[in-house]
Amino acid sequence: MQSQEHLRPQNATYAYVGAFVEELARAGVHHVVYCPGSRSTPLAYIFAQSPHIRAWLHVDERSAAFFALGLAKALGETVALFCTSGTAAANFFPAVVEAHLTHVPLLVLTADRPHELRESGAPQAIDQNRLFGTHTKWFMDVALPEASQPALRYIRALAHRASALTHAMPAGPVHLNMPFREPLTQGPQPGAPLPPPEERLTTAWQGRDNDLPYTAVHEAPLGRLPEATLSMLAARLQQQPRGLIVVGPGTDPTLASALIPLAQKLGYPILADPLSQLRCAPIDQQLVISSYDAFLRLNTFAERYEPEVVLRFGPMPVAKPFLLYLQRYPGCQQIVIDGQGDWQDPTHLSSMMLHTEPAAFCRDLLATLIDTEAPESSSWLAAWQQADQLTRQALYTAIQDFTEPFEGRVFTELAELLPTEATLFVGNSMPVRDLDTFFWCQSRSIRVLANRGANGIDGVISSALGTSAANAVQEQPAPTVLVIGDLSFFHDLNGLLAARLHKLNLTIVLVNNDGGGIFSFLPQAAQPAHFEELFGTPTGLDFAPVVGMYGGHYSLAEDWNAFRQAITTGIDQGGLNVVEVRTERASNVAMHRQLWQVVDKALKDLA
Repeated sequence: MQSQEHLRPQNATYAYVGAFVEELARAGVHHVVYCPGSRSTPLAYIFAQSPHIRAWLHVDERSAAFFALGLAKALGETVALFCTSGTAAANFFPAVVEAHLTHVPLLVLTADRPHELRESGAPQAIDQNRLFGTHTKWFMDVALPEASQPALRYIRALAHRASALTHAMPAGPVHLNMPFREPLTQGPQPGAPLPPPEERLTTAWQGRDNDLPYTAVHEAPLGRLPEATLSMLAARLQQQPRGLIVVGPGTDPTLASALIPLAQKLGYPILADPLSQLRCAPIDQQLVISSYDAFLRLNTFAERYEPEVVLRFGPMPVAKPFLLYLQRYPGCQQIVIDGQGDWQDPTHLSSMMLHTEPAAFCRDLLATLIDTEAPESSSWLAAWQQADQLTRQALYTAIQDFTEPFEGRVFTELAELLPTEATLFVGNSMPVRDLDTFFWCQSRSIRVLANRGANGIDGVISSALGTSAANAVQEQPAPTVLVIGDLSFFHDLNGLLAARLHKLNLTIVLVNNDGGGIFSFLPQAAQPAHFEELFGTPTGLDFAPVVGMYGGHYSLAEDWNAFRQAITTGIDQGGLNVVEVRTERASNVAMHRQLWQVVDKALKDLA
């Protein structure tokens, strides 16, 4: 049935914006995140009236953009985001950068002054053209609203073009700058009467019949590799038994089931990044290695096991020891498979870059391999499996013996506490590194996410709440848990408001070492002069009152029994729950270094 919304607007602006929003819904946009403002009034009213698009309010633009990012990342679909003119739009920048680098489909709409008020001293007017530079896939300074047939056809087609571009390979943000003249509210505009209803019975006003898209857009996926390329790869790999499969951060749920049979056929271990979605999945975990961050940092193993070939899927893993391991062996063939058409090679050592759909590549390569029996557990594969097992056992045992709070133990505890289908969102800096080292493989499904595009510490609370919102709209009862450091928590305190506004569930583990804990691991720590004021940056903040201000529940975990109880309670009761774990930076560094010695000793017994 055709829409009748085209008969209702009383002025050109609302006819124009109404047609735009109507087509966004037909294009599959189901969510919009917005911030209050005057110049964006037409967008606000039309989105609020749309029966097909849910509107999520956030009063802080930077937090709103990260909320939209988390929502889009978790849903795997385009989310719209809009604000008023001026510096409000500039506050979207960090999240737009993250969306660009991690291929999250965001449709960014910035309201603007009309052209005659630009660069003329008008208030709340900045240059918004190409505001986000190269960090968006496409930019359009949208034409001013009109109610003419050509203008309505233009804005309907633009809605489909822009939304389709957000998820076309490579996916990412698209920016539409939308200028509006006053009056911004609904009602007749003097001197600009609309045509009578009987003259609006056209596709420009109504859209297509039966709610079909005005301009349907269909994108072909990345093509399959030629058979000759697959045959060449298969022959090469079957002659190289010392191979590795490495999977970087990603969200593709189909990759695991396609990758395991290929690894079994080749007899290669799989080094799974904690954000790869392979470590916590109901798959055969025998070939999945999860503690390589610990044992590759030591010469005990890295010097003895030189790879011949590395098949790497997606971005480089979080673990810096793996990067150094690759640089140790520059003659090793590195074959990078990337489904977004990126150039993911910070080492500049790759011998082949394959832009193809990863899961399909695994299936095609498996079918191309010579039909021989899968190799028995070779000494190469067995060594990686044994190193993984010895490392995990040594780390787990040593961690239990620590008498002081150890930040890495947060993840060994969560591995046992999180229920199936839970989402674990992790902040950058130290939390994601401890996740890599201490969150090991298990057969339960747990989705693990982080903002690893720009690796920033801002907007993390909002992204996690956006993920929680996605779970809510998908009616998934499993919880969302965020692990975050104190500086990152401070950076996005405004983001907590979304939990209150939208009644979202989020349990936050706040690891508070009163400053930038990661700098204690870096060379700067060897220069004690001015270290605290320049890098340690202690704040001495008490976070309990601010959690209460946003309607959350706060608890301080004095020991690990209290931690387990607080996490369980938080998950069960829902709402916003913050569990603080206080640690001390210097002792945390010492315990990490003690653990590397424990692993080194354990690997000396490696056969």
